[in-house]
Amino acid sequence: MLSLDHIFAKNKEWVKEKTREDTDYFKNLALGQSPKYLWIGCSDSRVPAAGHTHTEPGDFFVHRNIANQVITNDSNVMSVIKYAVDYLKVKHIVICGHYGCGGIAAAVDNNKDEYLGDWLSGIKDSYKKNSEILNKFDDKEEMLNKLSEINVERQIEKLSNTSIVQHAWERNQELFLHGWIFDLKSGHLKKLMDVKSPY
Repeated sequence: MLSLDHIFAKNKEWVKEKTREDTDYFKNLALGQSPKYLWIGCSDSRVPAAGHTHTEPGDFFVHRNIANQVITNDSNVMSVIKYAVDYLKVKHIVICGHYGCGGIAAAVDNNKDEYLGDWLSGIKDSYKKNSEILNKFDDKEEMLNKLSEINVERQIEKLSNTSIVQHAWERNQELFLHGWIFDLKSGHLKKLMDVKSPY
């Protein structure tokens, strides 16, 4: 088990490493942020944005939740999108799901937990709407992976229809949406879709 002392020791190692490479690293980091990307990903401990993109602090503005959802009546996710688009002026929003997602599996298993059940309701709907495609899979893992991809595509669709994104496009703000999936077994990212302004 990862101990608290180990976490702080690793932090000290990281600080030494960063300041050895650049003595002003943290001074410059503290000046402000201007990320070009908003990353909406899953809360799963195995899929941090910086981990599998080999990026640095300041590269991504990040929001994570169970199964990388864009739930338009959730003030948490919507305030992140609003801040990223209208104030940070990000040029790209990435929604990144992953294979082996526990949230996807819980939705298929019809989890009725007080909080999870509501949160996963959109995935349950996608599962029902795409049952013809999904029922063709004999292997449950492959079926869940396909549903993970469908879920990312659905979230991109929802994101593209938000007033935040629509208004950005109407004012000719450069903003691209990207749907990606992360394969835990290979470590690779896979592109699913890209959406740009229709104007």
